[in-house]
Formats: sequence, structure tokens, C-alpha cells
Amino acid sequence: MSAFAAQRANQPPPIEDAQLQRTKRAASASAFGSMLEYYDLNIYGAASALVFSHVFFPESSAGSALLLSMATFGVAYVARPVGGLVLGHFGDRIGRKKVMLATLVMMGAATFAIGCLPSYATLGWLAPVMLVVCRILQGFSAGGEQSGGNAIILEHAPTSRRNFFSSWTMTGTTAGIVLASLAFLAVAKMPDEQLYSWGWRVPFWASAIVIIIAYMVRRRLEEPEAFQEVVQNDEVATLPIVDLVRTHPVAILRVIACSMTASVGTVVSVFVLAYAVDDNGFDRSTMLWVSITSNLLALLCLPAFAVLSDRIGRKPVWLAGAVGCAVFTAVYFQAVATQSTLWVYIAAFALTSVCYSAVISVGTSFYPEMFHTRIRYSGSAVGTQIGYAVAGFFPTIGYAIIGDGPNGWIPIVALLFVILAVGFFAVATAEETAGLELDELGQPARG
Repeated sequence: MSAFAAQRANQPPPIEDAQLQRTKRAASASAFGSMLEYYDLNIYGAASALVFSHVFFPESSAGSALLLSMATFGVAYVARPVGGLVLGHFGDRIGRKKVMLATLVMMGAATFAIGCLPSYATLGWLAPVMLVVCRILQGFSAGGEQSGGNAIILEHAPTSRRNFFSSWTMTGTTAGIVLASLAFLAVAKMPDEQLYSWGWRVPFWASAIVIIIAYMVRRRLEEPEAFQEVVQNDEVATLPIVDLVRTHPVAILRVIACSMTASVGTVVSVFVLAYAVDDNGFDRSTMLWVSITSNLLALLCLPAFAVLSDRIGRKPVWLAGAVGCAVFTAVYFQAVATQSTLWVYIAAFALTSVCYSAVISVGTSFYPEMFHTRIRYSGSAVGTQIGYAVAGFFPTIGYAIIGDGPNGWIPIVALLFVILAVGFFAVATAEETAGLELDELGQPARG
């Protein structure tokens, strides 16, 4: 090695390179956490749609058992706003990294515990009660997971690439959905007796592998300079939620309205899975493959929409995606009702891979960009988790309002249209945040 080369090797990396390294590290750590979160949520969603009515509610009628099973899926979404409030508070008070490590451990422990629960036949009604307790812990930890990841990436990333790096959390989310579908696909072909006794437990136990990897990656995280400056300047909010409501009330409402559009995701991943299998004669494996392939395609679309958002703005990409969701949700339900496997795949690709990917990819940066650094974790967590609470119960609501016959899905799609319209208005009237510097984001005057 020449003297010049040796001298260069001993020099610290340029500031830009160091920032990029920190950003990639934060994005990777957040992506792994999101992958675990949505692996856990989606194996539970698949289990609630296909298994739990038999394991935990066997004495109820088929319809009532499925409704109760769907309700246990939704109960986590009630805990998510509480988790967002508590974890967001500490994330803005003591730092992003510590809270993100805590959410990882809580989520992983709750998921592994679900796989160890006794059935109703063994423990009676105490079994579903324990299931609900574990599900609440899942929801509580999820309330601060992705919001913390988005905040820490946002505060590390260069302005011109904020959405691209923030979208890594959603890429992790989608990878988690794919892994969950693959995990359940592996056990879905089991005879019912084996599936209901022990087969369904294996995907929950497998989450331990993701926990270990994610924890090792996340330990190497650094607190963003923007948050460190808040601490050094003694600007840490004493009660972030009070500060949030006082200075950013409109931003909270916007994020809630936008996050309610996650109902599209829960309808596709949970409700349609049960609707297609139980009411329209689709094979379990077929619908799991629909989920796998559409989400694999989404892995390509998510970063593409994020790059587009960094170039032309958050609003046009989000709004176009929402319009597409409204159209293709109806197409998807019609395809399921007509029992056309080909059209189910086509509609799922258009809805999940393209339109919904545009919405959720942009949201990873757009929502936290509406808040100032000192309350960004709390603002993003509380706003998104209240919206997600609505989304979490949408499968239960869907089964309560579904009609009879091949067009029974129309009331569900009509309600989704309303939710998408509310989100559309919230984004259309918001300020464009692409291109703004970090210290310009979330100014109270901007709402």
C-alpha cells in the first residue's frame, strides 16, 4: 500500500459518507424491527382467519367463532394508541434507540408466548383470555415500533432522500407479511387435526429467529444529531402529548385520517382471506399465495414510489395511490365473489402491489414530517396508532355488515370508500413536506 493510500485509509470518512452510513444503519435496524412486527401481526391475522375459531372458540357457532377470532385480532389495535402514547412519550424524552429496543423485546416475547398457549379444550375460557392478553402486549409494543423507526431514519437521512430511506421500514413490513404467509403456507396443507393441535404454533415460535437478528442490528443504532441537539439545548418536552395537542392539533388529525386508510391492508390480509376461503370456496393455500406474490411485487414498488415522492412530492404520489385503492378494492372483491383465481391475482397485484404501496411508502416520511423533532415520535405514534385502531377492527366490522349473496361485499367497499375519501381530503389540504430541511418541519404555523 502506498503512503498516500495508507494516509487515506486512516482518515475518517467524509461527513456525507458518515451520514449515509448512519442512515443505512438506522434504516436496516428499523426495517428488521418492522419485519418482526408485521410477521407477528400477520401470522396472527392468518391464524385468526383460519385456525383460532377452532382452537380457542370451538363451542361457538361457526359464524360467531370467526367473529370472536377476528375480534381478538382487532383488540391489539385498541392497545396500539396506548402504546403509541406511552412509548412515544419516552421516545421523545429518553431517546429513540432505548424505546425501539424495548418494543422489539415486548413484541417478540408476546408472539412466542402465543405459540405456547393451551387450547380451549385444555384450559377452557382462560385460554382465549390469555390469548387476548398476549395480543394486547403485541399491540402495545407495535404502537411505538414503526413510528420510532420512521423518526430515527428521518432524522439521520439527507433531505433529498428522506422518503427513500424511510420506506425501508415499509419494505421490512412487507417482507414480514411475505414471511408470515410463507410460514403459514408451510403448515396450511397439514391435516386439520395436526394443524389445530400443534401446526399453527410453529410460525409463532419461528419469530425468535427474527428477534435475535433484529436485536443485534438495533443495538448498533446511534441517536440522531437532531434529537441530541434538542437534549443539549434543554428543549426536551416534559409532557410531549400536551405539547403535541397544543402546537400540532391539525397535524394529529391529518395523520389519523391518513392512517385509517390502513383498513385497505387489514381487509386484504385478514378479511378477504377468511371471506374467500369460508364463503367462496377458495383453497387456503391459493389465498396465501396471492398474498405472497402480491407482496413480493410490492417489495419492488415501495422504494420506487419513495424515490418518486422525493422527486415530485409526497402529495401527488399518495393521492394517486388512494384513488387506485378505491377502484381496485371493488375489483378485488368482485373477483373473489365470482371465484376467478386469475382475476383475484390481477386485482391483488393492482391493489396491494401498486396502489396501496404508493400510499404506505409515502406515509413513512410524510406523517412524521408533519411534527417537530422534540415531539416527532409522539406525534407520529399517537396519530398513526389511532388511525390503525380503526383499521384493526375493520375485519370485524366487515363481518358484521356483510350482506348475503354475491354482492354482499358492497357495504364493506362503500365504507372503505368513505375512509379513503377522508384521507384524500386530509392530504390534499396538507402542506408539501418534500424538500424542506429538518429544522423547517413541523413548525406550529405550518399545522
